Amino acid sequence: MRDTRESRLLLVLLIAIAFALITVDIRGGEESPVDGARQAAATVFGPVENGVAAAVDPVGNAIGAVRDSGDRHDRIAALERENAALKARLGSDDRNNSRVRQLDAMMKNAGAGQYGIKGAEVIAIGAAQGFSWTITIDAGSNDGIKRDMTVLNGQGLVGRVTTVGPDTATVLLASDPDFTVGTRMERTDELGFATGQGSRPLSVQFLNGKAKVKKGDRLVTFGSSKDKPFVPGVPVGEVVRVDPSGGDLTRTVYVKPYVGFTKLDIVGIVVQAPREDPRDMVLPKKPEKPKPTPTVTVTLQPNGDLVDGGGKVVGNIHEKPGTKPTGNTTGEQAGNTGNSTRNPAGNSTANADNAADSGNAANDQEQG
Repeated sequence: MRDTRESRLLLVLLIAIAFALITVDIRGGEESPVDGARQAAATVFGPVENGVAAAVDPVGNAIGAVRDSGDRHDRIAALERENAALKARLGSDDRNNSRVRQLDAMMKNAGAGQYGIKGAEVIAIGAAQGFSWTITIDAGSNDGIKRDMTVLNGQGLVGRVTTVGPDTATVLLASDPDFTVGTRMERTDELGFATGQGSRPLSVQFLNGKAKVKKGDRLVTFGSSKDKPFVPGVPVGEVVRVDPSGGDLTRTVYVKPYVGFTKLDIVGIVVQAPREDPRDMVLPKKPEKPKPTPTVTVTLQPNGDLVDGGGKVVGNIHEKPGTKPTGNTTGEQAGNTGNSTRNPAGNSTANADNAADSGNAANDQEQG
């Protein structure tokens, strides 16, 4: 249909008629004069509308699903985050208990040595520079941490602070080959220098080449001038091997450190040194040796008597349960033997008298 003046007038006229019919239908309500025509149109075009709707609904649903998929994805992501957080809370009980034990042990050591410490958590292992045995902690200059401070935990010496940032610091571990600390041996006070050897025991050189050292001896830090980088009395480890002196001026031993450097978590930085050297007060208590059980030696005599070390008769192998001691039994047997000897004789005399009486009675009968 061409766009002419007549066509535009016809369109305007049809629109006006449509609005007029709509107005009459609305005002008429249920008694609308066009109600019959509407029902007829619904009867004719209803099936067509249902078919079109059936064909179009899947497309509409798909469009709606695409539109709502973002919301569903966000809800799923939120639920997954909540589940992950819940699992983390449930699974962190063992770790929390472990951290509590570590903190408790560290506080006991600090109390025994009178160290003022600042607690920190290990957030990284191994610094970017080189292959040094180092850790990074979440405490820095803002927390009062300075270079060359002693670092310890609940077991003993961890290392010393080497680099300090505002919120973090780097600690050189005692196992690092560049690490050296002065040591003092428990009881004998022999002095030496411990050097890290990576995953192997610390190498300790005693200044006294003739120092008496044995496996199991324990060492603590000797301390440095003005308590930097090391404060005194921090447990270092136990001797596990002793090399022969060989007449050298120094003597080398190997010490297993108390600290497990591959499983560090909670550490303490000594920010205040003790007023006095704690000596061996921070070392763990040695387990008590079990008391030996006393033994009794018993000798078997030829007559069956059991005689202890003091010569006392404690029994007889021939005794039966519930019988009296051997001495009493022998006495009673002797008494019984004597009685048995006397009784037969007495009985024999009585029998002879009885025989004589019988003979007299027979003679009396013959005379009568």
